[in-house]
Amino acid sequence: MKVALLLATGFEEIECITIWDILRRAEIEVDGISVEDKELVEGGHGIFVKSDKKISEINPEDYDMVVLPGGAVGTENLKKNDKVIELLKYFEQKKKPIGAICAAPTVLAKAGVVKNKVVTAYPGFEEVFKDSVYVKDIVAESENILTSRGPATAMEFALKIVEKLLSKEKADDLAAKLLYERKNK
Repeated sequence: MKVALLLATGFEEIECITIWDILRRAEIEVDGISVEDKELVEGGHGIFVKSDKKISEINPEDYDMVVLPGGAVGTENLKKNDKVIELLKYFEQKKKPIGAICAAPTVLAKAGVVKNKVVTAYPGFEEVFKDSVYVKDIVAESENILTSRGPATAMEFALKIVEKLLSKEKADDLAAKLLYERKNK
């Protein structure tokens, strides 16, 4: 399994690093993909991460899932990037898994991939999802779409990705090793 984790200036560090770390612990290959033309990407709280690749260098067929961390500025930078929108539409067309957390589900709405699907996001974005079914769950799963609410839900979201790509047993085992009690069982 291989995941493309999209990095835009202003991303939410807790969400990004938690997802990246949990997936790697589950032995899922993760590429941090800079959506801008730079190797170092600055998060919303001034923490820089080194990307593995730039979005212009990737082949979508090489990935089993695409995941978008949130963050207010990062989300806006994802939304205005045509390559991000094209990538999301490609994954939706192929019915490959797409994940987004915090404000990032609004990027999925812009790409038109959550119409008539159950979604959740950071509070205050409910109106963006008029064509979707908005819920306040920690993690919402609807067909190939996985969404979550914010920094405090990043661990459960990452484990749900492990469950979706590998198995519930693998996710539960990893949670136990991390001393984390799962909330969405």
